[in-house]
Formats: sequence, C-alpha cells, structure tokens
Amino acid sequence: MSGNVKSVLYVRLPCWKIYPGGMIYIADYIHKRRPDIHQEILDMALIVPSKRRRMLAARLNELKPDVVAFSWRNMQTFGPHPENDALDVVMNYDYSPKLAARLKAIKDAAAIIYDYAYARVNNFRFMRLVRRVLPESRIVVGGTAVSIFAKYIAAKCPADTVVVVGEGEDAMLSVVDGFTEPVGDYYYKDSRSKLVHGCRRAPFDLPALTAVNFDYIASIFPDFSNYLDDYIGVQTKRGCPYQCHFCLYNKIEGHRQRYREPAEVAREVEVLNKRFGVKKIWFTDAQFCSSPKSTRHVDSILDELLARRTQIQWSGYLRLNHITREIAEKMLATGLCSIDLSFTGSQDVIDNLTLGYKLNQQMDAFKMFKEGGHTDQKIKLYIPLNAPGETRATLWETTEKINELYRMFGRANVLPFIFFIGIQPGTPVEDFLIKQGYLRKDYDPLTLNPFAIKRLLYNPAPLGRLIGKAYLDALMMSDNNSADEYIGRRTMDLVRQRLDIDPGASATPADAAVRRSTCTRTA
Repeated sequence: MSGNVKSVLYVRLPCWKIYPGGMIYIADYIHKRRPDIHQEILDMALIVPSKRRRMLAARLNELKPDVVAFSWRNMQTFGPHPENDALDVVMNYDYSPKLAARLKAIKDAAAIIYDYAYARVNNFRFMRLVRRVLPESRIVVGGTAVSIFAKYIAAKCPADTVVVVGEGEDAMLSVVDGFTEPVGDYYYKDSRSKLVHGCRRAPFDLPALTAVNFDYIASIFPDFSNYLDDYIGVQTKRGCPYQCHFCLYNKIEGHRQRYREPAEVAREVEVLNKRFGVKKIWFTDAQFCSSPKSTRHVDSILDELLARRTQIQWSGYLRLNHITREIAEKMLATGLCSIDLSFTGSQDVIDNLTLGYKLNQQMDAFKMFKEGGHTDQKIKLYIPLNAPGETRATLWETTEKINELYRMFGRANVLPFIFFIGIQPGTPVEDFLIKQGYLRKDYDPLTLNPFAIKRLLYNPAPLGRLIGKAYLDALMMSDNNSADEYIGRRTMDLVRQRLDIDPGASATPADAAVRRSTCTRTA
C-alpha cells in the first residue's frame, strides 16, 4: 500500500450490543489530525448474522478504502455476557442433582463453544474477504481481544496486516501516514507473511485526546443514534498502578496513569447530554478513582460537571480507598447512580489477590456515601468468590460484611454479583496456578476443550461445590417465584447458612498454608 491514504473503513466485529468507544476515539483523533481522510464506521454488532458478509462486501466495493481497521472485542468464551451465560452452564453441569439439567448443560455448552469457535473463524474470514476484494489495501486489527492474544491473531491474519496492542490512536495515525515510521506496540505481517514485532517507545499523549466531535462521528457512523438511549463510554485516564492477580489492565494500558484534561472530559459529557440527549454515562477507566492523584483528577472532573449542570446518571468501576466525604457528596450530586466495585469481606483475600487496599478504608468510604446523601443508588459488589486462598473463614467474613452493607444501605440496594476469576494469560494468578499444578505449563488459553475451558472459570473444590449448589438453589427459588429477590443476595444467604462455621472460628492449618503460599506472590 502506498503512503497516500484517502479513506478508512472501521469495522466493529460481531459482539453483543455495547457502545464502541475505542473505535470512536480513534476515528475522532484521526479526523482532527488528517481531516482530508474520509472515514466510515460499520458496526456488525447491529447487523443480523446472515447479512454481515454481504454488507461488508458492499461497503468495500463502494468505498474502496485504503485502510480497513477491525475492532475485535472478545475472544474467550468463559466470561458470561448478554449473549450466553457460561456460569449457569458450568454450575448446572458440575453441581445439579438433576440428570436433565446436566444434560441440558452439556447441550448449552456445546452451543456456546460452537458459537465461539464459529465467530473466531468468521472474523478471520472477514479479513480474508478484504484481502480478496481489495488486495492493495492495508488491514489493521485492534481491540481488547487483540491486546490479550495479539501474536495468535497476527499469525492468522492476511498479509500486510498491522495488529495493534493496547492504545490505538497514535498507531493508527502512523498507519494512515504510510506506516514508514510505525508507532505503538504492534505486530506487522508483511506482504511475504513475515511477522515483525514493534514495541511501544513512549506512551500515548493522553492530554491530546480532546472532547470527541460527536457531530462528525454521527456523520460517519449511521448507527450512532442506536446507542444513545443506553450507557455511553467516556474515558478520563489510562493506566493502572496496581497488579491485581487476575487483571491485565496494567499490561494493556501500562502502570503509569495518564490523564485527560478534566474540562475536555466534562465537555464531552456535556455535548452527549445536551446535544444528543444522552442520560447515562459509564466512565470506562480501569478504575475511576484508584490513586490519590487520580482521585484529585476525579474531583476536578466532578467540579466541571457541576459547573455545566449536566443532567446525567453515571457510574464506573470504582476504587474507594482514597474517597473523601466531599468527593462522595460531589459524586452523588453529579448523578452517580450505582457504586460498582470489586469486593470481598476478607483482608486475607484482598492481600492474596494484591488488590492494594485495606478493607476498613473501603467500609469507611461506604459510610461517607451513606452520610453524604445516598438515597437509592445501587451498591454493586463484584465478589471474586473462591479465589486462590479462599477458606470457609474468609467466605464467612465476606457474608458478614455484606450483611453490614445491607444494614447500612438497605437490602434492596445491595447487589452481590456472583463472580469467579477467569484465568487470563500473563496474569499473576495464571503463573501461580501453573506452579501449583492446577494448569499445565503448556495449556492453551484459547482451547475448545470444554473441560479445559471449565477450569479457566476458577471455582475449585472444596468450596466450589458449596457455592455452586447455593447458586443453583437460589436460581431455582427465583424460577419458582419471579417476584423473589435478586439471585446474588439469595446465593450469599445460602452460602452463609451452609458454611456451618462459628463466626469467630479460625482457618484450618491447611487453609492457612494456602493463604501463606498465595501471599508470597509479589504484585
């Protein structure tokens, strides 16, 4: 491909309906720096499967873009999402006493794995279609799936494909400028199918990311309006200074936090709210307020939103240990609609997973929200149940803290989400479980073996059975009475009943040994 790029087609590969924020930030960034380049966005998430290939071919033939950039969101199948519920399937297969339920789980698992494998193969077929229709065009592939499995994806892409890992704005700019001076973390499969890996030399200058020009986005993205009645993603910073055992954010975005200008973030929200009628905002940072500096940055954003009098509901993945009473009040005043966070009621589990905070700090922050004007905002607890080092004692401690939150906010406002660690490649928990013999050193994280996939949704014996049977019983109660309460609350109630442990009891020697071994893992 020559360096004279005149047009770019962005293709959002099929996934569930969720706002394609990353692709929109990149298209806006390119437009502001190379306004003469014509860009379009095609969102396959909103196209019925039978028409996707035909519609892509039509856009390729009509636009004849010099660059076709694919965004690939998800690649593993064990994570439950709106299109399937792998958690229910695994629970029924492992713990249901009913043969019919277990047989149905086998059937559902086969369907999930088939869809997952078919989608993976089909995504590469879309790329090969581009190469066949437009042999001289350059292909770019990015997105969260690529950031985790970049080398695997690069090996299967057509020739002359750039596979971008992590941030894409400056990498994409180097592509439209001819890719003579590549930027970013990338794999490049050249015209002879030779694979070259380039490492990022400097992080992207995030303050350069000004408020998105949504009028322009609407002009190149016909389906933009289909997302305006749900949560729209807005990013305030990138990078994460922590290394939680199960998370990859600090590898994808880097350890050092970088910040957008608070006024630009607020202006972006204001335009969405007042110009496009958007009522719901989701701040897409790894964590919205994770360090003292980032909490001061959040404070500035909240001040900007208050000054603009935006009428929104907002949330994001929060970390509470640096929250002050004043910031809690500002969050509520600007429209915070739910407090979403990773939660466990045991300091041992917090330390084992290197989550990097003290439980008492978190509980104090909850009190600040309650005293700062909390009304009916939901408290959403993503609980990493049965993580490495979990014991009957730590599980009991978690149920104790959940009950404390019920008393603080009202039972109806507290939503415990049943969540198990999904083992991702390159994380500390993967390394630990390989050393413990739970995983083979040469295991395939993209396997289609259902028994291997099941192990990647980590819920081992002996607590796995207790939790699994409690979950299934809670599910049955909900099925029998649709007016019954939220399944996560019911599950944690049943877990507490079945622990059969004195609240003051300590862990067994074996439990303590597990805790010691996991705690030796450095962050």
